[in-house]
Amino acid sequence: MDWGRFAQQMASMARDLLAQDSVHATLERITHSATELVEGCDAAGILMLHGTMVETLAPTEKLVVDSDQLQERLREGPCFDAARNVEGERVFRIADFTREQPQWPAYAPQARALGVGSMMGFLLFTEDEELGALNLYSRKPGAFTEASELAGWLLASHAAVAFSSARTQAQMERAVATRHTIGEAMGILMGAHHLTEEQAFDTLRRFSQENNIKLHEVARRVCEQGTVS
Repeated sequence: MDWGRFAQQMASMARDLLAQDSVHATLERITHSATELVEGCDAAGILMLHGTMVETLAPTEKLVVDSDQLQERLREGPCFDAARNVEGERVFRIADFTREQPQWPAYAPQARALGVGSMMGFLLFTEDEELGALNLYSRKPGAFTEASELAGWLLASHAAVAFSSARTQAQMERAVATRHTIGEAMGILMGAHHLTEEQAFDTLRRFSQENNIKLHEVARRVCEQGTVS
């Protein structure tokens, strides 16, 4: 492992991550960087675990999606273990899927059948019942060494910061857009029905509660149709 070259590549990746204009673009840069920077890595993806529901983000190959769906179907696998034990290890490495894996008796042989030879995973975040993990795959057994694990951990550490920043920015942008939409809807109601700001907002809120529709969706309908009905 040429750590000097790796450091330069990591610095370049860090700059690129900050320059991405969306969460999706950030995640794609992360997973493609994993295949470029981590020795032995053939494919990578980010697994999002919402309770027991799995979502695959920025997979570089179909193998990643298939593995994630397998874990969801079996309710078994390294990412499910990580979710159940958030205080435990944030890194796992399965060196050889041709060998018996007592921890995952159902997942391991089926993952091997998909073409997985070895695998590493790095937790990016855990919050409430959600988990985000960067997973790296090789088709060859024994492909990931301790150096590979260290390289993956360094990349994941940068990725976690970039991912968090991108998610926060996206959430802020959605919040601003929602506030703008609600404000516009209130203005429409105020003009059409001679309501005060408080009355207009109460009209939106009441319709939202009575019909079990999110407030921003009610506001969007008002902006499009001119009425809450």
